[in-house]
Amino acid sequence: MKIAVIGAGSTYTPELAEGLILEANALGLEELYLHDIDEERLEIVGGLVQRMVQAQGSPFRVQCTLNRVEAVSGADFVITQIRVGGQAARALDTKICLEEGIIGQETTGPVGFAKAMRTIPVLLDICGDIRAHAPGAFLINFTNPAGIITEAVLKYGGVQAIGLCNIPFGIQAAVARECGVSPEAVELEYVGLNHLSWVRRIFVSGQDRTQELLEKTAAKPANIPALKLHPEFQRALNMWTNSYLNYFYLHDEMLEHLLSQPKTRGEVVAELEAKLLEQYQDPNLCTKPKELEKRGGAHYSSAAVSLIRDIHLGTGKKHIVNVQNSGALPDLPLDAVVEVPCLVDAHGARPLVMGRLEPQIRGLLQHVKAYEELTVEAAVRKDYKTALLALTTHPLTTSVNKAKRILDGFNAAHDLQLVRKT
Repeated sequence: MKIAVIGAGSTYTPELAEGLILEANALGLEELYLHDIDEERLEIVGGLVQRMVQAQGSPFRVQCTLNRVEAVSGADFVITQIRVGGQAARALDTKICLEEGIIGQETTGPVGFAKAMRTIPVLLDICGDIRAHAPGAFLINFTNPAGIITEAVLKYGGVQAIGLCNIPFGIQAAVARECGVSPEAVELEYVGLNHLSWVRRIFVSGQDRTQELLEKTAAKPANIPALKLHPEFQRALNMWTNSYLNYFYLHDEMLEHLLSQPKTRGEVVAELEAKLLEQYQDPNLCTKPKELEKRGGAHYSSAAVSLIRDIHLGTGKKHIVNVQNSGALPDLPLDAVVEVPCLVDAHGARPLVMGRLEPQIRGLLQHVKAYEELTVEAAVRKDYKTALLALTTHPLTTSVNKAKRILDGFNAAHDLQLVRKT
């Protein structure tokens, strides 16, 4: 097997490498190609990965390259984890939104729109390389906003693709810790979109533990009390909520909190990454540093490597991933990308039918999905009007006039090359 990682200069890459080392034999992994456009970051991160692999007896070969075609050629799996514009673009986009009194949020908010507009053209170029040089490869997309990017790839990329997020596995792991079992013993009845999802039922070793676990969650104190969902609402909803839903359920409180912070999340992460890269340069370091946990992305390695393993071995196991709906959620378009449990085998991931959505979640899901569909079309067509419709459709955008100013701010900052049609 050959695996290519596009965006390997990411500080996440050692986390991924750790999992690949553990599963190298099961995967039959022979080559890991690391690609990035930033030569310095690739040298630093790639150097650590090479030392990690050597410390474990070199179960596979690690090759760093600035040539994307070389990385992709003949690959069985291509993992994308890119960030077009880096953390600086994220921080700038967040400030553009906050200046208008709008929550940005780079995955499920308007900042995610800006990121998608920059990223989709690049991902579609990568798909062109895969079609030409690795036509049988699976693209495993970890790039955020994962649902939107995966939808663009599946509609316009012409490759086999699955979108991956660490949150579903993180919920399984949290439940497993609470119940004293392995994550494999936990099964979630999970519905939604990436970073906009709910767990209807939680089964532990085949037993329904939903009510017990929801009560425990409702009773737990929050680090920031004002940003905790009211227990009565949690009981009324009767579902485990993805933490990103707080941007919608606690909109005013979240906005106040974000406006009070001395730095944006992008600026904080940029500082964390600088410290991590400094550590990665230590020639004696040959393991993933503990500080990587502060960067986020916990369980990324477990989620990604287990998905690749189960496709390779054709196990038929369940994974919660981002795939084309195909009727799994009848209230959303068939070709929309959703995040639901899937059966994974050598043919990819087949979504399980989850049934109609409850009215208390249906409206928000349909609302956000409409925004996502428009965002994909705007990025592919480079159309200003569609981009404006996308931003104004987003539930977190409270004014059409603000949406236009934010769009013009994004366009000026990043030259999105949007065409204004009269």
